[in-house]
Amino acid sequence: MIDKLSLGVVNKLTIEDRSEYGFYLCDREKKRVLLPNLYVKDRMSVGDEIEVFIYKDSEDRVVATTLKPYATLGEFAYLKVTDVTSFGAFLDWGLPKELLVPKKMQKNPLKISRKYIVYITYDPQSDRLVADTRIGRYLKNDPSSMKNLNRVDILIIAKTPLGYKVIANNKFEGMIYHSEIYENVKIGEKRTAYIKKIRDDSKLDLSLNPPKKMADEISKQKILNLLREKNSVLPFTYKSDPKEIRDCLGISKKSYKRALTALLQERQIELGDDFIRLKKRISDK
Repeated sequence: MIDKLSLGVVNKLTIEDRSEYGFYLCDREKKRVLLPNLYVKDRMSVGDEIEVFIYKDSEDRVVATTLKPYATLGEFAYLKVTDVTSFGAFLDWGLPKELLVPKKMQKNPLKISRKYIVYITYDPQSDRLVADTRIGRYLKNDPSSMKNLNRVDILIIAKTPLGYKVIANNKFEGMIYHSEIYENVKIGEKRTAYIKKIRDDSKLDLSLNPPKKMADEISKQKILNLLREKNSVLPFTYKSDPKEIRDCLGISKKSYKRALTALLQERQIELGDDFIRLKKRISDK
């Protein structure tokens, strides 16, 4: 959280006084900005510290709002085009004033109603926040500080024949291969992923599945939960079809077999010719 008046980010500011137009807020250096009446809440009073987003309104004035945009300065987002003009395209980013993608910042011409991955940046020439579809220039190429199996937040940005391209931790380019995906994913979706490998080209190979030990525990719990839901019996064995396992449990057959073995060793389940079931406790007999 920033306590110095800054465009494009969420600021923590103090309510200094009230005017007929709204509250005036100030930062620790006593710089002021207006929070228009539209965003003033009954519970607000002079002296309170509040969180607001700072941007320029339709009249190019720096103002505060309690609304939160879909993305802030320095972030990537998947946004919808609402209008196209001779000088650029406008995006819905969750605020009354839409976000401009100047023509010079469009990798290809944008189309109305389509959604695009963009980067929120500051244009010094116009002194305003803008979006840029040339996202490659904002990605870092040195993820060496991220060790294997680190957990990262990702934004899915494109589908390819190999898998899905993603942006990890709002900095690095990565790939999740189709063989690592056992559930539906879509462009613009935010997920948690795990680093499998840092490639020679400094890009990341990622997985939606946690490291083996953690994944096995999750798989075991999924099997147990489903058994409890289905009256303690499931029509699964070691020979079950991989697609049926994936559709029912959302895990690979390899992970399923490891979990099955562990549950049998722990005496939590019993295996029949065409079923598995929860092991009966003495108290259940």
